[in-house]
Amino acid sequence: MDFLKDKIKPIYFKYLGAAFGSALISSIYGVVDMAMVGQYQGPEGTAALAVVSPVWNIIYSLGLLMGIGGSVMFSTLRGKSEKNRKKSNEYFTAALIGVSILAVLTWLCVIFFDDELLRLFGAEETLLPLAKEYLFPVKFVVPSFLFTQLMAAFLRNDGEPQLATKAVLTGGIFNVFGDWFFVFALDMGIMGAGLATAMGSVFSLIIMLTHFAGKKNTIRLEKPEKLFSMLKTISVTGFSTFFIDVAMGILTMLFNRQILRYLGTDALSVYGIIINISTFVQCCAYSIGQASQPIISTNYGAGKGERIKETLKYAVGTAVVFGVIWTALAEGVPNLFVRIFMTPTEEILRIAPSIIRRYGLSFLLLPLNIFSTYYFQAVMKPAISFIVSVGRGAVISGIFILALPALAGGDAIWFSMPLTELIVAVYVVIMMVRCTGRLRTEKRSSGL
Repeated sequence: MDFLKDKIKPIYFKYLGAAFGSALISSIYGVVDMAMVGQYQGPEGTAALAVVSPVWNIIYSLGLLMGIGGSVMFSTLRGKSEKNRKKSNEYFTAALIGVSILAVLTWLCVIFFDDELLRLFGAEETLLPLAKEYLFPVKFVVPSFLFTQLMAAFLRNDGEPQLATKAVLTGGIFNVFGDWFFVFALDMGIMGAGLATAMGSVFSLIIMLTHFAGKKNTIRLEKPEKLFSMLKTISVTGFSTFFIDVAMGILTMLFNRQILRYLGTDALSVYGIIINISTFVQCCAYSIGQASQPIISTNYGAGKGERIKETLKYAVGTAVVFGVIWTALAEGVPNLFVRIFMTPTEEILRIAPSIIRRYGLSFLLLPLNIFSTYYFQAVMKPAISFIVSVGRGAVISGIFILALPALAGGDAIWFSMPLTELIVAVYVVIMMVRCTGRLRTEKRSSGL
């Protein structure tokens, strides 16, 4: 498909389908782990995986930093001119070098500082052994998780979103089967869930690498002329997407500590369920951003503002639909999620509905806010994207998480994210209208 000439609607929905499948299956890794471990080991297993969750956020976010940042530059350059193909491939090589360095550093941290990381994220003496058991098999394949994020981003921008989806789908299906087989059939418990996740990631990466042997591949290794300058540009461009996942880890750490302080372990178990619901909602938002980013970046490079506006119309409409669906589910059937993710006690069934309903109000605006970071990146407005991601992911949310329980009691913490998403959404709409209105006058003002 030609991003610059073909009709926007079929391109967008084709890419949305592929990106949605890829993002949704990616979320299955953690969700199936949580469900299987919760059924096998009860609320303690769910709470232990809530502690591990920030580790995943860090690992995935580092892959996205190079993947999204590099692929935005890749598409924008090609949209400007086919003569930029060599330079666009230099950005791919730079992103590959960058993610390799980050993979090694992350690998060393997970291997040698797992106790410290897990304690930082809220593990106490009863949860630490379970969290370490889960993480043990993952230690052997940490780099594969970063490389899958990088490859998925470049495959979408190189015209093969279906291969990215196929790869992630294969890994996800293996993870589902592997969880049951290792956790229950082999009676490995929580360690079996970690093993299934590790193996699924490796299978996904192997399938993605077949792109380089295919006829559609236009990616080549080209020696970057200015490596450090390119890495800086990639990092600035990809930072907001990177920070979304880092922020989820930060928020989980803050929530874990505040929940244990004010509400106890049962509430933390319910929060573990919320993490998984929120993961699905975020994946829907990611799919909108991943579907629209290649189209917007390429047309921005070519100065075709009307095509960007049309893509934005479909993307915002999709965000509204996803937001309404997930909010309705959280408000209407909260205990359905509880029964999916654990074997609940009577106390869990008593407290969970009000917790999930309060937090679930945030799902209405979450897809729009996360999509906006992709949009602002694609039209080369990284500063606005930075404000959105840091505001919702750390500053505004952090203030509410720390202040609300102290001022209004422990249960007030569940309103932290709905209030955060509302404030951020007001800013997003204002800046989106402003940036979109300027597209015609900024036809080719961006220098690369």
